[in-house]
Amino acid sequence: MSQVSSAVTQPAPANRLALAALVLGGAAIGGSPIFVRLSDVGPMATAFWRVALALIPIFIFSLVKGNDTGPKPQKLSDYGMLILPGVILAMDLASWHLSITMTSVANATLLANLAPVFVMVIGLLFFHATVTRVFLAGLALALAGVVILKGGPAALGNGDLRGDGIAIVAALFYAGYILAIGRLRSRFDTIRIMLWSTASAAVCLLPLAFFIEGNMLPATAHGWAMVFGLAFVSHAGGQVAITYALAYLPAAFSSLTLLLQPVVAAILAWVLLSEPIGPMQAVGGMVVLAGILVARRG
Repeated sequence: MSQVSSAVTQPAPANRLALAALVLGGAAIGGSPIFVRLSDVGPMATAFWRVALALIPIFIFSLVKGNDTGPKPQKLSDYGMLILPGVILAMDLASWHLSITMTSVANATLLANLAPVFVMVIGLLFFHATVTRVFLAGLALALAGVVILKGGPAALGNGDLRGDGIAIVAALFYAGYILAIGRLRSRFDTIRIMLWSTASAAVCLLPLAFFIEGNMLPATAHGWAMVFGLAFVSHAGGQVAITYALAYLPAAFSSLTLLLQPVVAAILAWVLLSEPIGPMQAVGGMVVLAGILVARRG
């Protein structure tokens, strides 16, 4: 509820800047499947490097800001709340990367993007959030667009049920991450939240990657370039922009706007991997954008 109130009370320029940051953040994260696909280490190791290397620009920026990073944590509970989003993010990344290896990419991407549904349900059950019919219509339209983008309902039958289930778990974790970040933004600065959450995610992912996969180091310069790109562009760039936006925009709408990710992923796959965009994908992308615009009005 605090996120809805802050969105109403903030001046229009702040909301417009937050919306722009949210869209840019969603676009930056939308490139992550390309980096993961081109990485030459396993999915868990890729997830670890994604957050571990992202600490470099985030830490440098925190040093530049110095005392301008806002209030510091005072109590043990404050530290726990700053660490919690990173733990949830680690579980989200581990689940999603694992689901890609167990089911079709279409299923993993689509089901992982059910996060807005979980954000809305959790908000209604636990935070007494208000959801309008217009927003629900926009949500349904955007989700339908994602289904179309990924090949229609027929494409959903090509996956593995266990992998599909893990992708749904990833969506639930990401919904928890969005909500946890949204609650923290009323108290702490973007960089402070990102520094703590990213570090805690790296600590959680390191043992998973080491014991499950063993091979941690990319073998080529190209491999290192992919994990650095994933860390700097998708995490340090994308997550910082999203965390900033959550101070001004409701979590439910913010999670819905992140459905831009599969649209961006499809465009980048077309440009960088020569994967053609067919008529159905083009229509799906336009439907996603239309759904977001409808939900914005709600």
